[in-house]
Amino acid sequence: MTAAPGPGRYTLIGPDGVPRSSQTPGTLGGYRRSRIYGRLDCPAALRAMAQGGYVTHRVFFADEATAVAAGYRPCGRCLPKQYAEWRAAQ
Repeated sequence: MTAAPGPGRYTLIGPDGVPRSSQTPGTLGGYRRSRIYGRLDCPAALRAMAQGGYVTHRVFFADEATAVAAGYRPCGRCLPKQYAEWRAAQ
């Protein structure tokens, strides 16, 4: 586990899956256990967090290319187009 970043710093997952300190927040959130990424306002993720789950395994990405490079797949709920493309490629 990595130490919490300092003030004004964020921890983002890099394309190699390693957490990195950043001065800018991530644009996408993810769930480490199932390796899914999606929008920060994803209804499915927000519901899971409201029910007390998800938070300890939450990760953040700078962009979609980084999430994909790190081995995460798109969320079917908040990114249906990207999810359909991912499914078709499987």
